[in-house]
Amino acid sequence: TGADLPTKPQSATSIAISPDDERRSRMLRYTLAMTIRFACVILAVVIQGWLVWVFIAGAVLLPYFAVVLANAHDHSGNQKKQASAVAPTLTIGADAFTSSSK
Repeated sequence: TGADLPTKPQSATSIAISPDDERRSRMLRYTLAMTIRFACVILAVVIQGWLVWVFIAGAVLLPYFAVVLANAHDHSGNQKKQASAVAPTLTIGADAFTSSSK
């Protein structure tokens, strides 16, 4: 009987940000960090005094932080684009399996 079947469609999955959008976001964060690193290298060559060490430290340490920030995920579940795909419920009656030809 069809009385035992659920009436609401079953949720198949929850879809987060598309892989292309996530990759683009990570690349932008990494590119920004590497641009700042490049500026640190240039400023370390141009600037005199104790500030040189600040720019050298930035140029040396920034690649590590750039990778960590670029690969950081939103683990709180508050993703900007979230949709859900719904799978329809399929009901097949027993008469579909009987054959009229003998």
